[in-house]
Parts: sequence; structure tokens; C-alpha cells
Amino acid sequence: MNIKKTGSILLLICALGASAQKFKSSNSYIRFYSDAPMEDIEAVNEASTSIIDLGSSSIVFVIPIASFEFPKKLMQEHFNENYLESDKYPKAIFKGKIEQWNGSDGANSATAKGELEIHGVKNQVEISGEVNKSAGGVTITAVFPIRLEDYKIKIPKAVFYKIAEEVEVTVKFEYLPYEKN
Repeated sequence: MNIKKTGSILLLICALGASAQKFKSSNSYIRFYSDAPMEDIEAVNEASTSIIDLGSSSIVFVIPIASFEFPKKLMQEHFNENYLESDKYPKAIFKGKIEQWNGSDGANSATAKGELEIHGVKNQVEISGEVNKSAGGVTITAVFPIRLEDYKIKIPKAVFYKIAEEVEVTVKFEYLPYEKN
């Protein structure tokens, strides 16, 4: 076998190996919860997407803000129009790297460090969670706080006791191997 063929085969094997490390979300669950003195507020979003590259430890997830569903329509309207301004800022985006993960199969603790953008404001964050890797795919789960003032989300004084200054965010992404179409 000549050197050109050997080089081509090695490049092909490397390319296949690299794509085998990429996973795309097949199922997502994002929840935020506000525990306030007057009223608890909860919303769920199952329309988010994510890609993870285990080879480079990179992760990106995109959350469409208008896809959060509330138990009360009025809450949903206020959330989109007054607080998150989803027409102006339609997505929340996290871009980062998974660190402190040993890469082995099974459930393992991990930390993602990167940039979280919400309401047009970008902040560096560190999110602790769990990566569960199996032969069929990957699942990532995390629960972390977000301070509304860090993302310039203003709470009107009239509803100050109904919305917490810090909300709890739960994320869960289930991934399958990424295949280019």
C-alpha cells in the first residue's frame, strides 16, 4: 500500500472517530423554579437543543425562551413580554467545556465552565452536574441557581414578593450519536 493511500485511510479513520464522539440531544427538559414568599413559580421547556463533543469536551445548548410553559397563561405572558422580553431576546445559550469528568461509562460527576447568555447578557458560569455515558448515548443533568440581576432581568416592585431574586434551573439532555445528514 502506498503512502498516499495509507494517509487517506488514516484521515478517514480519524474523521470517523471524531464524529463518533459527537452527540446531539434527542430529548430535553429545562425547568426553572422561583420560590418566593407570596407565590412559587415554575415553568418547563422541552424544546431545547444541545450538541456535545466528548472528544473536545465542548458543549452547547440553546433554549428557546418562548417555549417555556407555565401553569397559568398570564404568568407565561408576563414572563415573555415583561421579564425575558422573548421577542427581543429569543434564546438563552450556553457554550462551554465539560471539566472534572473522567470520561468513563456510567454516572459521573462533572463541571461545565463557560458562557451563559440570557436576556442579551453574557456571564461566565460554572455548572456542576452529572454525565451518564453508556453504549447507547449520553445523559447530562444539572441543577444550578441563576440570579436575575446578573442578567438584567428587572422585577417590578408591584410583584417583588411573587418572584425570587434567584431561580433554580434544572437541565436534562439525553443525547444520541450525532450523524450528519
